[in-house]
Amino acid sequence: MGTYIRRRLLQAILVVWGVSVLVFFLLRLAPGDPVLLLLAETAEPAQIAAARAKWGLDKPIYVQYGVFLNRALHGDLGDSLFFQEPALGILLERMPATLQLSAAALLFSLGLAIPIGLLSALKRDTFWDYLGTNIAMLGQAVPPYWLGIMLILLFSVNLHWFPTSGRGTWRHLVLPAVTLGSVLMALITRLVRSGMLDVLGEDYVRTARAKGLREQTVIIRHALRNILIPLVTVVGLQLGALFGGAVITESIFAWPGVGRLALQAISARDYPLVQAAVLVISVIYVFLNLAVDLIYVYLDPRIRYQ
Repeated sequence: MGTYIRRRLLQAILVVWGVSVLVFFLLRLAPGDPVLLLLAETAEPAQIAAARAKWGLDKPIYVQYGVFLNRALHGDLGDSLFFQEPALGILLERMPATLQLSAAALLFSLGLAIPIGLLSALKRDTFWDYLGTNIAMLGQAVPPYWLGIMLILLFSVNLHWFPTSGRGTWRHLVLPAVTLGSVLMALITRLVRSGMLDVLGEDYVRTARAKGLREQTVIIRHALRNILIPLVTVVGLQLGALFGGAVITESIFAWPGVGRLALQAISARDYPLVQAAVLVISVIYVFLNLAVDLIYVYLDPRIRYQ
C-alpha cells in the first residue's frame, strides 16, 4: 500500500506540473494585455514599461515560467495583478465559500438521487420508474445556467422564498446548491437504477430473500452495498467537476467563491490569480482521485494495491 501511495503521489506531482505548464503558456497566448487593462488609458509608454518590469512581464516567456515555477516550489504563487495581494491568500479566503457550496450540492444530489434510483429499480416499468427516469433525463438535459436563472425568477422574484444572490444564511445556499447539483443528481440516479437492476437478479440477493431476511435488509446490506464502488467512483470524479461547474453557478448567484474569483481574474487577465486557482483546483482533483482509490480497499477487502 505504501509503495502504491508513493507512486500515485509522484504521478500527482507530474500531473500538477503539466497543468501548470499548460495554464501558464495558454494564458499568454490569449488576446489582451493585463498591463493595458490595469493602467489608465492615459498612461504613458514609460509608465507601461515600468509596470511590465515590476510584474516581470518584460522578460522572455520561458524566463517568466522559470521564475513562476521556482516561487511555486517555495509555496509562493505570486501576487495578484488586480488585488496587489498574494494570490494564494486570496484563494484561501474564497475557498470556504466554494467548499460550502460544493458540499451542499453533493448532499442535495445524494439525498435525492439514491432514493429516486432505488425506487425506480424496485418499481421497474411502473409510474415511479418513469417519473424517476424523466427526472434524471431533465437533470442532465437542462443547462445549469438556464436552470439557475429560472430558479431565481420563480423562487426569488415571484415567490420571494429565497434571496437572489450573495452568501449569508442557509436560504442563500439553497438555489445555488440545487443548480450546481442538478447534473450530478441526474447522473447518480441513473447509476443507482442501473446498478440495482444488475444486482437484484444475482444469486446472493435471492439467497438472502430465501433466508427470510427483511426486504429492507436485503436492499441496503446486500444489493446497495455492491454498487458502492461505482457510486464512489462517480462521486469522487464529479467532486472535481463541481469545482469547475461552480464557475457558472457562483457567477449567476454572485456567490463569493473560487469559481467567481477565477472568472473575474480571467476577464482582468490576472495571470498569477488564474494560475493559482487552476493549480489549487487541480491539486484537489488529484487528491480526490487518490482518496477514491483508498476507499475501494475499505469497501471491498478483496482489493489490494501491491
